[in-house]
Amino acid sequence: MRGPYGFEMSENCQSCKLRKGNFFCQLTPKATKDFDAVRSTSAYPEGALLFLEKQDPRGVFVLCSGEVKLTISSCDGRTLILRIAKPGEILGLMAVLSGKPYEVTAETIRPSQVAYVRREDFLQFVAQHPEASQGMVKQLSSNYHGACEQLRTVGLSASAPEKLARLLLEWSAGVEETKLGTQITIHLTHEEIAEFIGSTRETVTRTLSDFKNRHLVTTKGSTLSIPSRAALENFVTA
Repeated sequence: MRGPYGFEMSENCQSCKLRKGNFFCQLTPKATKDFDAVRSTSAYPEGALLFLEKQDPRGVFVLCSGEVKLTISSCDGRTLILRIAKPGEILGLMAVLSGKPYEVTAETIRPSQVAYVRREDFLQFVAQHPEASQGMVKQLSSNYHGACEQLRTVGLSASAPEKLARLLLEWSAGVEETKLGTQITIHLTHEEIAEFIGSTRETVTRTLSDFKNRHLVTTKGSTLSIPSRAALENFVTA
């Protein structure tokens, strides 16, 4: 079924064509059927808020398609983007398991399909299907590793250009290299990229222009190419 934002909506997890190698996408058939019974699926436009930082955890959100940015904010309004969630991830997991408020704000940056499960139903589901715990531990470990990398980028890098270079290297890690270099698609504005590294939009724009002049990156629309990852790594360590 085609959704309101131009992509195919999956009516249930058992027949989903979007299934990824993450978390609930790899549950047993019985667990998948039981998960279908407690989840509700919705399509969201770009810029939709799934939950807010410090809000009581009402449930978890499984990202079926699209992308979601996870942010934290200071009392004076400054925002830092922790990471971009990809399809197959479950959002709000730590808060729902601990019973503490959501630690981040989750906002879609592309039209997205999201499956929602109430906290009570989710906890009961996990109790009935212990095999889901392995996936939860794997994702929580991945989230912890990502948070450490973000701290390393923002807190230990000496300058904004170094922070941006590290961020681009992180985003391109594991991407297959082509004759044009390593290509990544970035659905973020310069201001949002700045929120990743604790900088300003003007600094990101100026730094990307400098990277282009140094032939460290090229851009075309939302596609950014890194002709040589080694050259960008050398820039970071220089």
